Amino acid sequence: MKTHYLIPAIVLGMALAASPASAQKKYDVGATDTEIKIGNIMPYSGPASAYGVIGKAIDAYFKKINAEQGGINGRKINFISYDDGYNPAKAVEQARKLVESDEVLFILNSLGTPSNSAIQKYMNAKQVPQLFVATGATKWGDPKNFPWTMGWQPPYQSEARIYAAYILKNKPNAKIGILYQNDDFGKDYLKGLKDGLGDKAKSLIVSEQPYEVTDPTIDSQVINLKGAGVDTLVTITTPKFGAQTIKKVAELGWKPTHIITNVSASVGGVLKPAGLENCKDILSTAYLKDASDPTWKDDAGLKNWIAFMDKYMPDANKADGSLVYGYSVAQTMVQVLKQAGDNLTRENIMKQAASLKDVQLEMALPGVKLNTSATDFYPFDQMQMMQFGTDSWKLFGPVITGGVASAT
Repeated sequence: MKTHYLIPAIVLGMALAASPASAQKKYDVGATDTEIKIGNIMPYSGPASAYGVIGKAIDAYFKKINAEQGGINGRKINFISYDDGYNPAKAVEQARKLVESDEVLFILNSLGTPSNSAIQKYMNAKQVPQLFVATGATKWGDPKNFPWTMGWQPPYQSEARIYAAYILKNKPNAKIGILYQNDDFGKDYLKGLKDGLGDKAKSLIVSEQPYEVTDPTIDSQVINLKGAGVDTLVTITTPKFGAQTIKKVAELGWKPTHIITNVSASVGGVLKPAGLENCKDILSTAYLKDASDPTWKDDAGLKNWIAFMDKYMPDANKADGSLVYGYSVAQTMVQVLKQAGDNLTRENIMKQAASLKDVQLEMALPGVKLNTSATDFYPFDQMQMMQFGTDSWKLFGPVITGGVASAT
């Protein structure tokens, strides 16, 4: 008789012990026992279409996670990515579609400063995470006013301050000329550069030439910069215009010290189209490994990335740095979702995104780690200077922190 009652008692005890665990599962719209629905907006068409491969790389990495690991914590990722043509109005339309029609849990790595600026208030009003946006504008680090928006890459102002420090140290009497995109993206870099130059900004900068994203070329701006006697050129552009600038500088037989922004430093996406012979000695910064750099040929992280590319994106151009970027963003997102466990509420997703501690991604430079907190929404804030040789970038100097703090 004792045995008869003992078995049900044990079963009941097990059930009671299990019930708190099952009760721990918490979901918002976009998450279930079997699925996590993630939205994304990319310029697959239009003037910034070179960046479209980022969305494709993220999609491919999530396919790898679904196929090889069964998803995350047993849930498959459903990645829904739309084209906005780098048009802010279209971005608003696509964000509404993702949130209200597709009912995604959050939007990941939507690209472009203008597009993200257009949807930021909407995403925060809806309390839907706008995570790891694909732009380094400084405004993405404002947890007090926009607690649902977080950056990923180093802030543009941090990067620009690094260039300013380099110029002040190596060319203290430089005649600086700046070509910049006339929008939030370009102006953010411009502010960082001027802040970094400090009191010397007015005397060192001899020409500023803006361009519109709709301009067919930047030839006239480059000609104006050369005509102003510039010997140190800072190019603040997206890939298409970065390649155009390098080509035009070469056509003019002009040889300034040339600094280009990290977002236009892709060997495959910018430098090869511009002609590698025209790129020698160009300067930039990095926080991710350059897959074409022989420095990393025996690196375990690069080997894993190549294996991923061969299997999931076999026809892609491995020299395009945007593919490393997309892969690294996806890995960051997987880390956050793993930390979130079975609590897949939008609030907890943001909490976990703001709880990254010394995360070393496979394709991040050694020592460059992801760190976030409730008051620090800049996951990356470290970079290293690099110079282009004949066919690849060469890193030099120490890993540097740009020093732009999140708004509080």
